Amino acid sequence: GPINMGLDEKEVEKRVKKALLKVGLEGFETKVPHNLSYGQKKRVALAAVLSMEPKVLVLDEPTANLDPKSRVDFIRLINELNERDGITTIIAMHDVNALPELANQVYVLNRRIVAEGSPREIFSDWELLKENSLEAPDVFKLFKVLNCFGYSSDDLPLSFDEAIQVLTRTIEGKDGHIHLHVHEHTHKEISNVIQSYNHHHNNGKK
Repeated sequence: GPINMGLDEKEVEKRVKKALLKVGLEGFETKVPHNLSYGQKKRVALAAVLSMEPKVLVLDEPTANLDPKSRVDFIRLINELNERDGITTIIAMHDVNALPELANQVYVLNRRIVAEGSPREIFSDWELLKENSLEAPDVFKLFKVLNCFGYSSDDLPLSFDEAIQVLTRTIEGKDGHIHLHVHEHTHKEISNVIQSYNHHHNNGKK
């Protein structure tokens, strides 16, 4: 990339080292690509783009096929590029569990833009998700179910880290305890939540 930009050899070498450092692959300059893991290959591809010093980074399914650790590391890296280096990131993805950690504005596409808003606004709109066969983050769905058991929270968490913060605040405000219970409408409410979010998994099972 930098060579095609017409930069001299010294500048190219400088940018390559800087880019590899940013993605955590310093010292990999002479490594053969086919000897790298899938996660490392993704980071190398990202480094190639970063070496051209873009102001906007467009990513397509960046977390696809990554093992859990590589997935977490890649999400952290993308956020660092955005927060530390000021690179705007535009991401196309179906990984709803990663999306809240990566985006502050979401556009739902179904041949055209059918909705836009914050991750919380999008995932709270059951009808929107149903009409477009979309899922919500697992943590968000879990807390929806907890609501049916009497747990109440103004802001349902969208990520694991948020869940820890929400639970901690709730417990601290209730003398160290959370009380859950079953009432006559609990099972019906749970069924409604499941149907709302598992619409496209319904294959006739009851």
